[in-house]
Amino acid sequence: MKKCLVLGAGGFIGSHMVRRLKKEGAFVRGVDLKEPDFSKSVADEFVTGDLRDVDFVRRVIQYKGEQGNFYNPVPNYLIETFDEIYQFAADMGGAGYIFTGDHDAEIMHNSASINLNLLEEQRKLNESYGDKWDSKPLKNRNTTKIFYSSSACMYPEHNQLDPNNPDCREISAYPANPDSEYGWEKLFSERLYLSYHRNYGIPVRIARYHNIYGPEGTWYGGKEKAPAAICRKVAYAGLDDSIEVWGDGNQTRSFLFIDECIEATRRIMDSECTEPLNIGSEEMVTINELVRITAKVANKSIGRDHVDVPHTGVRGRNSNNDLIREKLGWDYKMTLEEGIRKTYNWIMGQIAKDITNDADISDNKYLAYGNCGK
Repeated sequence: MKKCLVLGAGGFIGSHMVRRLKKEGAFVRGVDLKEPDFSKSVADEFVTGDLRDVDFVRRVIQYKGEQGNFYNPVPNYLIETFDEIYQFAADMGGAGYIFTGDHDAEIMHNSASINLNLLEEQRKLNESYGDKWDSKPLKNRNTTKIFYSSSACMYPEHNQLDPNNPDCREISAYPANPDSEYGWEKLFSERLYLSYHRNYGIPVRIARYHNIYGPEGTWYGGKEKAPAAICRKVAYAGLDDSIEVWGDGNQTRSFLFIDECIEATRRIMDSECTEPLNIGSEEMVTINELVRITAKVANKSIGRDHVDVPHTGVRGRNSNNDLIREKLGWDYKMTLEEGIRKTYNWIMGQIAKDITNDADISDNKYLAYGNCGK
């Protein structure tokens, strides 16, 4: 049985990956500060803890066999490495969070600490043998594949000034010039993973996610992404109301549905490709068009109240999938309207359950359409 560790398993993409791996028959340990918000995790083990804590990371990357678990000690010689580690854990959010400047130090410190801890402790675990392991070598040394979820935020701002012709090819990443500290941290961590691959032989896989959305993603509170934020605002609007949109709405983005993100990620993990690859849709739309599509799904006539804000992200961003098509034969299939319909219906279900305070949600002023994360 394949043994998988999912870091950030309480989050949007991580919880979906846990579900996929369980369907494939793997043993899965999920790790996060909290369990998923919208459904119970299906992981075999779900461990809550802080990945910024190096001692916690040291323990959580050890697989103790079918009879053991995270909490019970076993003889050191029985400890194995995981076959696959999926690293989704990060401090991130939409434009209302990452572009204010108020969270830059937290974002860089928290995410970088997690990645540094993981790679260094995995290196130590791979290299442990002799007296440290009761004179028996560790099983499966240096075979653990680590997937790192990077972001389109790492692409240079100067290549994304034209909303009609952004350049997000993988080779366009340098000279580096991300438009946020979140993007700089993602770029640093890409290089960190590749350095540990070159110097210590740790197998790594890297994807640059382009605006992943869908059911069970954050949909209120300030860290939600554009599709969820707009779906929420349209859901609370009357048949002929207007919703708030930051900026002129002519910023362009592409958005990828969560199921397709998971499929592409699994293909990358199963491949021999170590270079970073885009995972995204090439169906680029303006934010105004995203509002129109959502209104159509909701069968409403929605107007737009444009509001000036200090930072709405780059003017244009669209995934370029040429390299992943060439390397892995993967491409997206779902249209944006189909994905928005699924997301809108899920958010309507959440509202119907009254799981949050209506006033807090409907009055929320965050519209994260300038987002560049997951």
